[in-house]
This record gives sequence, structure tokens and C-alpha cells, in this order.
Amino acid sequence: MLTSGDAILQVAHENSFAVPAFNISDWNMCRGIVEISEEKNAPLLIAIHPDELSHTTDALMPAIRELAHRASVPVAIHFDHGATVDQMVWAVQSGFTSVMLDGSMLPFDENVALTKAAVDIAHAVGLSVEGELGTIGKTDAEAEDGAAEIIYTVPEDAVRFIELTGVDSLAIAIGTSHGIYPSWMKPELKLDLLKEIKAAVNIPLVLHGGSNNPDSEIGEAATLGVNKINISSDIKVAYHTKMREVMADASLREPNTIQPPAIEAMKVEAAHKIDLFGAAGKASLF
Repeated sequence: MLTSGDAILQVAHENSFAVPAFNISDWNMCRGIVEISEEKNAPLLIAIHPDELSHTTDALMPAIRELAHRASVPVAIHFDHGATVDQMVWAVQSGFTSVMLDGSMLPFDENVALTKAAVDIAHAVGLSVEGELGTIGKTDAEAEDGAAEIIYTVPEDAVRFIELTGVDSLAIAIGTSHGIYPSWMKPELKLDLLKEIKAAVNIPLVLHGGSNNPDSEIGEAATLGVNKINISSDIKVAYHTKMREVMADASLREPNTIQPPAIEAMKVEAAHKIDLFGAAGKASLF
């Protein structure tokens, strides 16, 4: 059931839930994420950003597409945090069914021009585009790029941005950061701002930096208008923490002994997110 990101997010938009976009960085993560989505009967976006692609390489894309085709739930393959027009062309040619052009660190007019170029490319072949307006933070060196200071999305600017670019979904800044929050940092979402933005625009909204935030806030955001939530750090921590535990036994060497417990640990964390976002059972809407 490989489909476009917009085909999935429009259903979420109309039914007030959020679809998880799980960032994967190897084949076993991808397989486990599809398995748990099928078990929960939940739609899925498999997200891969350029850093992850430098590890997996685009040679993995045909296998991911085949896995998505065979899935019993709707799946889109999302190119996360693209930064150039050339990357957009490459993503389309490589088999992604959804792309993101992240011009959030640029001045407004430059962000509009670059995002509009991505829309022109992707829409020509029936793919959807996510843009970003405002900046989110970055909590640690392992996290995806983020700003030193959060610049919150202004509702009026969001309206103009959508009109000028024609994007299908919009990532907004309401207080999240990429990565895992250190103990001294208290994440806090501006849910009132989310309500203002949702009232002003009529396309699916996206939340980046969804890992390690309080469940209560993230869960409420999913009911207030966020229709896609990116999760990367949380599932990777679960996956690799369990792998380290297993590998403490130095007698083990076979991947099919070491990796399955790590996949299962990741699936437990992913299942929690699927439930939290209200996505469980929603594949029946398609």
C-alpha cells in the first residue's frame, strides 16, 4: 500500500489524529517499523534524512519500496529535511513518495522561493511536499540540525507561506527540539499557538522534534491539529540500548541472535507513539 504523503495526511487532517513519521537508518529498523504499524493497523511514513541516507545509501530504496508495496497499511516514504532543488530531483528519481524542503533557516522570501521550486518538481509527478516555517532547537551533537534559538511560527506568515508556495503540509515551530532533552532542559509546547495556526490554515501541520517530549503535550498536540509527528531519537535509543545489552554477552556474533531483541524493543517504543498520536486502527479509514 505504497502511497503519497498527502494521501495519508489528508485523512489524518480530516479525522484529527497524527501519523508517525519514524526515521530509520538501517534495514532492520525499517522492517520493524512496518511490522508494528501493521500490528497496530496504523498508517505510516518511513522518514529518511540526508545523514541517514549517507549510511543506508540509495541502494536500499528498492527494498523499502517493495516492503511498502507489500504492507497491509498505507505507507509513504518521506525524504526528510532536504535542502536543495537538486536533492528534490534526486529524491523523486530515487523512489520517495513524499519530500520535505527545509528552508526554515533562510529569510522568508528565500524559503518561499526554494520551497516553491520543490513544489513545482514534486507536484509534476504527483508527489507531496512538506515545507517548514519557524525554527526548532537542537539538544545534542547527535541530533539533526536545528537553530540555537527557537523562532516560533507566526500564524499570519504561515498563511502567506502556504499561499505563495502551494505546499501540502507545513512543519511549524511551537517549542520542540531535535534530539533528547538533557535533564536540566524542560520542553514546553505552545499549544495555544498551535490552535492559532490551525485556525488560520487548512492543510496538515507537522511537528518535528517529537522525541522525548512529555506524552501529555504531544498527545494533546495530535488532537489540536498536528497531523504528522517526526520520531527519530526515541526509537533509536530503544533500538541501540537493547542492542548494547545483548552484546554484553561476548559469545554472541550472529546478527539473527543480536538484532531481533533490539527490533522488538524499538517496536515497543513505536507502538507507544502510535497509540499516543491516535493513529492505532486508523488504517481502516483508507
